[in-house]
Amino acid sequence: MAITGAAGRIGSAVRAGLRDHVSRLVLIDRVGLTAQSPTEDVHRIDLRDADAVTAALKDVDAVVHLGGIPDEAPLPELLDGNVRGTHNVLEGVRRQGVRRVVLASSNRVGGFYPVSQTVTPEMPARPDGLYGVSKVAVEALGRLYADKFGLSVVCLRIGSFEDAPSEQRHLSTWLSPRDALGFIRGALTAPDVRFATAYAVSANTRRFWDIEAAADLGYVPVDDAEAFASRLPADGTRAAGELQGGAYAGAEYTLRHI
Repeated sequence: MAITGAAGRIGSAVRAGLRDHVSRLVLIDRVGLTAQSPTEDVHRIDLRDADAVTAALKDVDAVVHLGGIPDEAPLPELLDGNVRGTHNVLEGVRRQGVRRVVLASSNRVGGFYPVSQTVTPEMPARPDGLYGVSKVAVEALGRLYADKFGLSVVCLRIGSFEDAPSEQRHLSTWLSPRDALGFIRGALTAPDVRFATAYAVSANTRRFWDIEAAADLGYVPVDDAEAFASRLPADGTRAAGELQGGAYAGAEYTLRHI
């Protein structure tokens, strides 16, 4: 199997969690990596190089696509890094006959829903910024390649990936490293999937995303941010009109990139 964005925070965790369970692990990133086991096959590639991406996916049976720009940025950069990069990965998957691709989407495709509402993957997208827009496009590309070309695609709307929650919002949005790996393993191995979208978030008592779709992929999260609640600074009672995206949904968060 292959991991794009293998040098990133989530990519590094997935790499460590899977390397001893696969016969060959192709690691793709635009920064240099060093193989840490005989199973690892390292490729320094910019995902905008379609031919290089396709070549690296030769004889791969599954791809976890984590590469791209991870936060708000000017729209041209997001289109180039996230949308174009994802298209090149999906084209490589199609051309090489890869069995399954897992696309890293984001909880921020729905950041304008209020915290009082439980959001499911079937609800309309309400991105909280340009980054969220790029992830809506990533999901749309995945859907297109599943419907038109018969690829098996799973989109994971990843929560706040941290070793431990560090702010109040994380009590709802935290994704622990253990649960992140569990969700990805489930997305890689779930049988009979043409296209699926699921929220990847830990079993937080205060979560506002429905995780039933993730359970359908064969994984139920085990960690709960509530265990860390007493360590976090209080920020008052949650207002009914507060948005799930928190600060990400503020105008200034995007205006500085326009």
